[in-house]
Amino acid sequence: MKKAFWSDSKVVILGGGSFGTVLANLAAANCSQVTVYVRAEDQARAMNSTRMNPNYLKDLVLDPKIRAVSSFEKAFEFDQDLVIFAFPSHATREQAKLVAPFLKGSEIVLHATKGIEEQSLKRISQVLAEELPILRIGAISGPNLAGEIAKGEPAATVVASRFDDVIRAGEAVLATNLFRVYTTHDITGVEWGGTLKNIFAIASGILESKGLGWNIRSFMLSRALAEMVRFGVAMGAEPETFLGLAGMGDLIATCSSNQSRNFRVGFHLAKGETLEDVLRELGQVAEGVRTTRIVREFSKSRGVEMPITETVFRILEGEWSADEGLRHLMTRPLVQDERT
Repeated sequence: MKKAFWSDSKVVILGGGSFGTVLANLAAANCSQVTVYVRAEDQARAMNSTRMNPNYLKDLVLDPKIRAVSSFEKAFEFDQDLVIFAFPSHATREQAKLVAPFLKGSEIVLHATKGIEEQSLKRISQVLAEELPILRIGAISGPNLAGEIAKGEPAATVVASRFDDVIRAGEAVLATNLFRVYTTHDITGVEWGGTLKNIFAIASGILESKGLGWNIRSFMLSRALAEMVRFGVAMGAEPETFLGLAGMGDLIATCSSNQSRNFRVGFHLAKGETLEDVLRELGQVAEGVRTTRIVREFSKSRGVEMPITETVFRILEGEWSADEGLRHLMTRPLVQDERT
């Protein structure tokens, strides 16, 4: 579908969190109508009356084309062309089941969820394919800190799908003069890149909290990339994907910014706070906590060596302090080939 089609299209975004709100504004710049579904009626009313999201990115003014609703009946009352899922990973399957009856089957579906399903280890696109009467599905991922995009700072993302129609739709709906869209058919690599980097954001927050410098941070980032490639390839991804925006790009952004929820988890854990207290104070989902536990278990069963992941897991579980975790990483048996 060409750009001219999308300029007259209707987009539904499911989830009014930080990134869902940013995506709504991006889409509104290119489409005729954007509907944002949020769970709470008072949030929807506030968004419509004040043109701001009362819970997230409170300084971002919503485009006039955006309307917020709190029911799926209202979200899908018009013929939608594109649906973007922006739910946390643990809620995606349940919400997809509820959404499925409202879909025509001809829509294009994208998701912006950086996580996986815990029980099955399935990627979000796989979950959506199982629950929705939709064939054309894709993913949005990259170094996309919502707060920076909301301020109008330049950024870029990756739209991934096996289907060219999905890729073209992502370009037409999301690309602006300040938001560049790259594309790939390796949806497996893009989804795992967005998932795995959350583990290492926790590690990066720990290093920041300990006041350590760029030597150790560079060490962690480069070895984190090696872990991402090893695990991703084992899951069927192309190794080159992890060298791009959805891999190394997202890793750098998430591991370098205190805007990252996972970074903040690591930072406060290293201060001696309990994980329970940290998550309560955070008040939002930190996908890396669940992801670390899931990936650690699976990597051990598959024999994929992931020492940083193992260290973050032990710290999250309270088995090691941050200092003990660092000591473990630094005193591991030496390897003969830096590329492994």
